[in-house]
Amino acid sequence: MDRLWRATLNTWSGLRTVTLSERAFRQELFVLLVAVPVAFALAPNAATWLMLVGSLVFVMVVELLNTAVEKLCDRVTRDIDPLIGQVKDISSAAVGLALLLAGAVWLWALVVRFQA
Repeated sequence: MDRLWRATLNTWSGLRTVTLSERAFRQELFVLLVAVPVAFALAPNAATWLMLVGSLVFVMVVELLNTAVEKLCDRVTRDIDPLIGQVKDISSAAVGLALLLAGAVWLWALVVRFQA
């Protein structure tokens, strides 16, 4: 139980830190808070609701990893380094792909819900 408790504290600490320090994460958190009730209205069943909300949570997970990579890169060096720039670009691309996936899931749900 002690290990589980410590892991929970670490999780909350990480979420608090990223929420306070990263504007992109705060924006994604806001979108999630708005989207959860919208998903209830949009989704005809629990599976669709889970896909809608899950796609947004997935974006947030990737954003957390991107932020961790960027902070680690900045800790290694603040100098302009082309390889570190590539690492940051790659982790940013992961966020972009996650956003595309979430957009596609939401678009699909909208089309299914409102098709004639």
